Formats: sequence, C-alpha cells, structure tokens
Amino acid sequence: MIRWLVSILVNALILIVVAGFFKDTIYLSGIPAAILASFILSIVNLFVKPILILLTLPVTVLTLGLFLFVINGISLWITQGIMGDSFNINGFGAAILASVVISLLHLLIQKGIMDPLQERRQR
Repeated sequence: MIRWLVSILVNALILIVVAGFFKDTIYLSGIPAAILASFILSIVNLFVKPILILLTLPVTVLTLGLFLFVINGISLWITQGIMGDSFNINGFGAAILASVVISLLHLLIQKGIMDPLQERRQR
C-alpha cells in the first residue's frame, strides 16, 4: 500500500514537471489535480491498459514495442477526459510525446532513486 502511494506521488510530480515543460500543450491546474490525475491514471493503467495491449498486440510486436507509447498516450488521453478542465492535453500527438517523456522520467527516477533505496534497505 505504501509503495502504491509513493508511486502515485512520484507520478504526480512527473505530471507537474511534464506540464511545466509543455506549457502550451498540457495544462494542469495544481498539485491536487496532479495527485488526482495520477490516481486516475493508475486506475486506467490497471483496468484499461491491459485490454488495449491485448487488442493491439500484433501492432506492438511489429513495432518492437514502440506502439506502447501510443497506448500510454491513450491512457493519458482517457485520464484528461475524466479530469475535465483541471487536466487538459491539446492534441493526441502531445499526449504521445508526454507519454514518452513521462516514461523516460519514470525510468530515471526508478533507476536513480528508488532502486538504490531498496538496495540499502536489503542490506
């Protein structure tokens, strides 16, 4: 449960950074909206994303997994649709680009911060 809450907060921070980086195309109204968007995104990733991956498996295999960025963009697009005016993405291309940046930032945080902390705890 704690790991999931930390993941929600980290994803909220990443959403804030991405919204700040893409000011013209992504709007996030504040920190509470980022936390709520992160929570909704985790629910969408839990229920909708596996179905999308299964339905698009041939395309994902043909593109060597790069189509997963499109699926992540769809997840962001669904999240902004649920959030309404507090989280807005102007265009599906911006959602795909944001999903790429979010994936890279998440990878950096995971490998640079989270994994070393877990290794310390195991010692």
